[in-house]
Amino acid sequence: MLFRATLVLGLFLSAVVDAASYSLDTAHSVVGFSVKHMVVSKVKGRFNKFEGSFDFDEKKNEVSKINVKVEVGSIDTNNKKRDDHLSSPDFFDAKKFPTMTFTANKVVVKKDQTVKVSGDLTLRGVTKPVTLDLTYGGSVVDPSGNEKVGFSLAGKINRKDWGVSWNKTLDKGGLAVSEDVMIEVEGEANKAKK
Repeated sequence: MLFRATLVLGLFLSAVVDAASYSLDTAHSVVGFSVKHMVVSKVKGRFNKFEGSFDFDEKKNEVSKINVKVEVGSIDTNNKKRDDHLSSPDFFDAKKFPTMTFTANKVVVKKDQTVKVSGDLTLRGVTKPVTLDLTYGGSVVDPSGNEKVGFSLAGKINRKDWGVSWNKTLDKGGLAVSEDVMIEVEGEANKAKK
């Protein structure tokens, strides 16, 4: 009986140990977006302050405990006036809601293949489910000996679902700023050192 309990405990612990913790390498990652502007072009932007973590079991190709936090006041569209407007109550209301978060439980990945990851996006105090495309780029050991993984995340959301509803109607029809926003994330993450 003791042998069986020890065996079960050993199997459980080995399963737990196989999943390693990773954190986003913010120097080599981009949390970005694009949105149609004036019906005729796209504006791209990014957030310069963010953090994220997840667990990755490379043997099972399973990613779990995904947590990303973005400081919305760090928005950067290469235009200070526009960035200030986007941080205002018309859009993100960064003073009242300084962060947005994305959390997801589990997804199985395959190198260079795109899979769906479903999670919750919280923005302006509103939490809604979203599904994004996740492409796993693989793993590597960098010249400094750090174990890294790479990935891309992309998807479309309607900003009005989170109360981001400011807009103007154009004289020939259409909206000044599209309601649909493309999320575009390129990431590298470092494996936690033991």
